[in-house]
Formats: sequence, C-alpha cells, structure tokens
Amino acid sequence: MWRREPNTPGLLTPMTLMGVAANSKGACTNTREDFVSGPAHSRGEGCRPQQMMRGSSRCKHTQNLSRTVCMTNCPTLIVTVGLPARGKTYISKKLTRYLNWIGVPTREFNVGQYRRDYMKIYKSFEFFRPDNEEGLKIRQHCASAALNDVRQYLSDEGGQVAVFDATNTTRERRMTIFQFAKQNGFKVFFVESVCEDPHVIQENIVQVKLGSPDYTNCNTEEAVSDFMKRIQCYENSYQTLDEVLDRDLSYIKIMDVGRRYLVNRVLDHIQSRIVYYLMNIHITPRSIYLCRHGESELNIKGRIGGDSGLSARGKEFAKLLSQFIAAQGISDLKVWTSQMKRTIQTAEALDVPYEQWKVLNEIDAGVCEEMMYEEIQESHPLEFALRDQDKYRYRYPKGESYEDLVQRLEPAIMELERQENVLVICHQAVMRCLLAYFLDKTAEELPYLKCPLHTVLKLTPVAYGCKVESICLSAEAVNTHRERPENVEVSRRSKEALLTVPAHQ
Repeated sequence: MWRREPNTPGLLTPMTLMGVAANSKGACTNTREDFVSGPAHSRGEGCRPQQMMRGSSRCKHTQNLSRTVCMTNCPTLIVTVGLPARGKTYISKKLTRYLNWIGVPTREFNVGQYRRDYMKIYKSFEFFRPDNEEGLKIRQHCASAALNDVRQYLSDEGGQVAVFDATNTTRERRMTIFQFAKQNGFKVFFVESVCEDPHVIQENIVQVKLGSPDYTNCNTEEAVSDFMKRIQCYENSYQTLDEVLDRDLSYIKIMDVGRRYLVNRVLDHIQSRIVYYLMNIHITPRSIYLCRHGESELNIKGRIGGDSGLSARGKEFAKLLSQFIAAQGISDLKVWTSQMKRTIQTAEALDVPYEQWKVLNEIDAGVCEEMMYEEIQESHPLEFALRDQDKYRYRYPKGESYEDLVQRLEPAIMELERQENVLVICHQAVMRCLLAYFLDKTAEELPYLKCPLHTVLKLTPVAYGCKVESICLSAEAVNTHRERPENVEVSRRSKEALLTVPAHQ
C-alpha cells in the first residue's frame, strides 16, 4: 500500500504502477482462490499489456492439482464507493470513456438509472431511509438487475471492464459484490470518493443532481433540501474502505477531489491504467482549444502527410488565430504543437511561448506520404480499398493506423487532463483522435469526424460530458475531409473509389 500526498514531487507514471503490479506476489497462473484472499495477481513477465487489453476477455481455466488456473486476463469489475454527491458518476463516466478510447471494451452500469426505470416517479428522500423496507427491497432488486447485466456483458458480450456505479457504502454490500465477482471469475477494483468539503458537495448538487429526472418538478430550494436529507440516509451506515479491514482488496481512495490518494494492491495492467488515469483528472473549470495548422502547400495540392510550410491563406489564418486567442483573455494559456513546420509556423504567429510534442505529429502514411488519393488508388488499389473497409485499424505500409495513433496520443490526453487551459495546434488525424476522446466517439466514428482547416473547437468539460463550440475564422481553405465511399470492395472501379475525394489543384 502507498499514498500520494499533496505536493509530492514527481508524477505517477504507468511504468511506476506496472512496477507496483509486477512486485506483487504470484503470477498469471494464480488460482481463483488466490484472487479472493491469497497473494495478488501480477501481469507476469510473459504477459504483454496490449495483448491483455485487446485480447480475449474470457478467463479460460484448466484443472491441475485441484487448482483453477487463469490462462488469460480476466474481466474486471470496477465498483464505486461513496456517499451521494461525491462525484462517483462523474468518475464512472470519465473512466468508461477513457478505457473505451484506449481500446478496452467498457460499459457503465448506473444503479440509480435502474431505480428510475423501475419506479418511474421519484417522491422524496423517504425512499432511501434505512427503515423503509419497501424502498430497500426495490434498491436491492435494482442492484441485482444491474449485476445480472454486468454478468451478461462480461461473460457473453465480450466486455472486458464493467463499472458498477452505486453508493456501495457498507462493507456487507461490497462483500456481496465481491462474492458475485468471485463466482463469475471477475477481478474487482474499488474506487472510493471521499469528500468533506461542503463547497464541493454543494456545487455537485446544484450542477448535477438538480438536473436529475428525480427533481424535474421541484424548485431549487426544495430539491437541495431533499437531496441533503437523502445523503443523511446513508451517513449513519457508511463504512469507508479501511486500511486494515480491507487490506486484501484492490482499491483507490480519492480524497477531497484529488488532494490525497490511497492506493492498495494494484494487481494487473488494467488496474494500473485505472489508477494512473484517476490520479491525473481534476474538476477545475477550464477550456481546451483544438485546431489544425493553417492551410499548407501540400493541402492545396491534395497531397497527404509531408512536412510543408503554410500557404498564404494558412499564414492569414495564423494571424486570425492570434487575434482570436488574445480576445479570449486567458492569461495562463498553454500552447502545444507537433514538431512539423506547419503547426510551428502557425504557433509562431501567436507570439507566445509554445511547446512542441512529437506525439502530436500527423499520422504516418508510410509509403503513401505526400501522395494524392488518386495516385494511391492507381498504384496501391488494394491498400486504398482496405483502408476504406476499416479506416480505424488499417495501417499504411511502413506507417500507422488510427489505432496506433490513439496509443501514441495517450500521454497527450493524460497531460490534457492534468492541465487547465490549453490550445493544441495539430493535424487532421490527430485532432480526430483527441476529439473522439472528449466526445466519447466510437472507433468506427473517429476516422470520419469533421475537423476542417481554419476552424477552432472550444471544448469545455461540463458535468458528465463536454460542451463544444465551433469557431470558423474568416480565412478560406481547401476541404481535406473525405467521406467514406459507399462501395468499399476491392473490385470497385477507380471512379467509384475516388468518388468522395475532395477537390484540389
């Protein structure tokens, strides 16, 4: 077990966490009994993280000397813990979005939503009183229904991580969930959010809970009063995760919205990624600005990739971007670019310090660098068709896929979560990947997100999502967006393959 206190120097990195996991006793062949009460699982030297993330989520077992051996990475059940208005659903949604973005099939199961679907109409906090037997039965029924759906998702539907979002404030309830996971061969990781700051709690109630369907017909004062009484229904029976009593469980305890953390028994790669992510998110109000570089010389010619400089219109955009950013009045704005000329030239017009990130470089088109789509179709028709069939996973010969790009961009996403106001000047494919993370887009949607030149997207995190404002600066530019053609067969004619190629010189 270890803690991270405020002002502790150094950032906890994935390798540090993987080291914590690797230093746990046991190996990938631990028994299911070990999973419950014995030595912790670790990744093991022979297990590659990417294989565990993207491989089978099934746990295949063989009998050997009366032991059940886990041959592959078992599905993981994440269980939230905490009083109402402590940010559990916020954490659940962000974590689900992040894991899906990096390629780990994840789904959230919110017990409160099961309760709303079952009851239809919410009356008052009386429903949550510990002596309300009918209310208790309904809540238990909804929790059981959610767990049944968890079992189906992880066992039958190919899911790898399920997030069970509920209060789970008693040790008895948590042990019931733990036994459920044990019976189904799932690993369990608890995420507890503890907050005593009345200002934070009040903000959460006003911003999130008052928008809940539970309080549709209530005025603000009545809703706040009812919800505060609802919290009190849980307080007397709340049992926080304890360093001694719960020393055999895997968990992270987040105290006062990230001021302190307590992490116990990180067992594998997935859990290390979860901890790393949760220790880097924050709720400070901020905005993230995403835009592409100004129009480049190769953009005009319809050629992909390369490292050309800005066109005359691209330089005009850079000046307009400088004016736009100045008008935003953000004194602490950080500016990031890739290491390519066109983003650097765009940033230099801002006349502010900027930071170059190699991970923000455009997707590597390999042998197709600086080619026009027409040339690719003519010389590599098979590759052109294969990319249209699965643009997210297709990898250019000697180049990258969007899937590769997502993995490359993870450090940038993590740092964006840590920072406050940031302007990212990047490239079309890179901007699509970043945008997909913030807007929770699927792998199928990601490669076709529209990110036009000379347009700034202002992203402002709100409650459980992200507000998006699109600001088109008045500098003309070519269109570089290619829609997916209807005919993606290898046998298609060139005319059909090139049907959606945007016009260029």
